[in-house]
Amino acid sequence: METMIQILARELDQKETYVENVVKLLDEGNTVPFIARYRKEMHGTMDDQTIRVLADRLAYLRSLDERRTEVREAIAAQDKLTDALSRAIDEAQTLAALDDIYRPYRPKRRTRASMAREKGLAPLADALCEARTPTPSAEALAQPYIDPAKGVESAADALAGACDIIAETLSDDAALRGKLRALLNRTGVLRTVGTDAEDTVYQMYHDFSEPLRRLQSHRVLAVNRGEKEGKLKVSLECDENEALVTLNRAVLHPKNPFGALLRDTCADAWSRLLFPSLEREARAELTDLANEQSIKTFALNLRPLLMQPPVKNRVTLGFDPAYRTGCKLAVVDGTGKVLETGVIYPTPPHKKIDEAKKTLTRMCEQHHITCIAIGNGTASKESEIFVADFIRERGGGIEYMMVSEAGASVYSASKLGAEEFPTFDVSLRSAVSIARRLQDPLAELVKIDPKAIGVGQYQHDMPQARLSDALDGVVEDCVNAVGVDLNTASPALLSRVAGISATVSKNITAFREDNGRFASRKQLLKVKGLGPKAFEQCAGFLRVPDSDNLLDHTGVHPESHPAAQTLLTLCGYSTEDAAGGQISELGARVKQLGAENAAARCGVGVPTLLDIVSELQKPGRDPRDELPPPMLRSDVMDLNDLKPGMQLQGTVRNVTDFGAFVDIGVHQDGLVHVSQICTRFIKHPSEAVKVGDVVNTVVLSVDSKSHRISLSIKQAKV
Repeated sequence: METMIQILARELDQKETYVENVVKLLDEGNTVPFIARYRKEMHGTMDDQTIRVLADRLAYLRSLDERRTEVREAIAAQDKLTDALSRAIDEAQTLAALDDIYRPYRPKRRTRASMAREKGLAPLADALCEARTPTPSAEALAQPYIDPAKGVESAADALAGACDIIAETLSDDAALRGKLRALLNRTGVLRTVGTDAEDTVYQMYHDFSEPLRRLQSHRVLAVNRGEKEGKLKVSLECDENEALVTLNRAVLHPKNPFGALLRDTCADAWSRLLFPSLEREARAELTDLANEQSIKTFALNLRPLLMQPPVKNRVTLGFDPAYRTGCKLAVVDGTGKVLETGVIYPTPPHKKIDEAKKTLTRMCEQHHITCIAIGNGTASKESEIFVADFIRERGGGIEYMMVSEAGASVYSASKLGAEEFPTFDVSLRSAVSIARRLQDPLAELVKIDPKAIGVGQYQHDMPQARLSDALDGVVEDCVNAVGVDLNTASPALLSRVAGISATVSKNITAFREDNGRFASRKQLLKVKGLGPKAFEQCAGFLRVPDSDNLLDHTGVHPESHPAAQTLLTLCGYSTEDAAGGQISELGARVKQLGAENAAARCGVGVPTLLDIVSELQKPGRDPRDELPPPMLRSDVMDLNDLKPGMQLQGTVRNVTDFGAFVDIGVHQDGLVHVSQICTRFIKHPSEAVKVGDVVNTVVLSVDSKSHRISLSIKQAKV
């Protein structure tokens, strides 16, 4: 039998040694970002996502092992554990397979079959199955079992009880359940019928059917929600004739004289016991798979959203649109500091457009605003038109971008928002958040529960704990990939650094307030609650731009500082050369020395050496700077301006199982169906596009009535 390490190595296509090392590192309490970044020699440069998949699968295999032990002990306690049964338990690869094996031995509530056994009818059931011609009639066979004292009044009662026992035995047979489960997966069809003729949300599912093997995850989740809301009736169908043939073969010998009775019993076992149970299992499995796919899609969308390039060093106006209560404004400088807040009323019902433009003009001239971030919520279309007119009248010089408001209200009303801006109204906090989302999406979005960011589908229907774990992992990976300035980071951002808890993050900011800015990473060891293990995990991901030690500006881990110093000396450089950016030939000199030779002389592995070279050549680099910048606009279009065939550039806002939604500057995002994304075949849109991508599109159709825009990427001319 394969060990857990062998299974993981095979499934992940990794060397067993590497997998074993990762398992050991995880068991020692090391975080995924730390393992991925600073223990590359031990795992062959697996990335953080692969290590998280490994950790998830490891947890499943360990729970499977625990369940094996529980099942084996439970059956052994009944003195029914055989060598064959023990082998079957060892060979079970899933929890479902283990449950099938344990089913006949599991304590049951009273059933028709258990009551029949209590009446002593089990031997009759065996006799019916084992009979061969010639033999007396079934009624004659049942005569000895008639016992009014036990509630068996007649031969018919005895036969009914015996058939109940046979039906339950068939239902509990693990091998038989496996065959029928495979049959259901192969021939099963999901059907839905609408219960409300007026319902439009689930209209496409009012008379819908699709084979289980082709059913897409977003359809499963839509059907589940419709059923939960009482709008749909859902059922499964499969090839019942083939199912009955399978059951008949399991129990009916060609020479058995009770064929008709046993065939009826098989039909009863299928309709009353097996199919309802397998249907529940199939629905649950479909839902689990759909949930995992949805969580995966959410995580895939969240990563590029968090890693969007920041709009650095630009004074930004956060514009939170509204109607009656007015549009909230917040001017934020290049470092995120709030300079001024205000309220204007350019939208209905007030329409104080001239007054609003005067306020904006004063703010722009006073604070030298060059960028406006507009929230995409209520009244955003009217606000965008107003801002575009304002920019046009000023003769340009200012750009704007529509920014997702998802989660802004959650942050504004949160304890964190109140702590950050205790004197601000809730809506003003939203305006600040909108501005900062454009300036540094990662630093601002970490303050919000990832589930509230809104780049998935059916997130409220997901298993919330599993969704949170997956999304928290994405946030942690992104934060640690970018690195965090120890002297400016908020507690929310610090708490996402590997090894730093929410309590310790607050202790770090308290230490900073009491003692001034950190001068080095080593000062972290003076922070309450941050011991050597936590320091090991977090130090490499923290940056101290004020430190005299250049290596504190980089992602070089303190444990590798001596190696970095040795490398510089080997290559004929000094720390001053590195600080002055005079080491552009470092990579070439390492190549000349030989990477393996240089790594051995520095006392590190080759992957760590190459990381040190990269960090020294670009100290304090932000990996997001290497990505295309976000697309800013200075003008606006209306839905009615769109015509089929128009070519437009847009930004991908969301990726789902069936396509991608693209902002083309008309307030309503257009849908690029998966079939219109690229010319090659792709199973999922995420293979070709991701959130934040700037893409060229062509308009296929526009439905002004339903506000639907159909776009194509593959037909657009580059």
